[in-house]
Amino acid sequence: MDGRESERLPADLRRVLLGEEEIRRRVEELAARIDADCPESAGPLLVVGVLKGAFIFTADLARRLRRRHVVDFIAVSSYEGGQTSGNVRLMMDTRQNMEGRHVLVVEDILDSGCTLDFLVRSFRQRNPLSVRTAVLLDKPARHVLPLKVDYLGFSIPDVWVVGYGLDYDEQYRTLPFIAEMRPPEGG
Repeated sequence: MDGRESERLPADLRRVLLGEEEIRRRVEELAARIDADCPESAGPLLVVGVLKGAFIFTADLARRLRRRHVVDFIAVSSYEGGQTSGNVRLMMDTRQNMEGRHVLVVEDILDSGCTLDFLVRSFRQRNPLSVRTAVLLDKPARHVLPLKVDYLGFSIPDVWVVGYGLDYDEQYRTLPFIAEMRPPEGG
């Protein structure tokens, strides 16, 4: 973390877990691995960002890919009142056809695993050549389902985090770093 990040920290944030430069470097590494792993001969890679939390990660990752790609988005909901419910609802589907294409699902955080499991199973039913996953943050302590992530940014402790697309009550999404929230008073 650089000093400027800690100076910008609002009072309800405890600490910066991942600084802007650390995130940038890791996203570049992930893009290079994706470029190396996904054959160009199969046509453009379909990059599917999961809204809203993965929109910044998806944009940064897509800008760093060298291979041809198309970006699309999907919206799902699995949270109720700040807690993951385990029930995943499709709010908005992709517009791109996945059949016969390599698909990369880009997710902000792997918590219980229910959302990513739902998406991977759903996408595989659409007859793609492959479905791979890129996840920025993983909370191993929260896993309910065993999932393999193809491209992982960072493992973090079981704390509430915001920034770089992740929010608390729609706030803090555009912080350029990832910070831990302080527990609410009395909580």
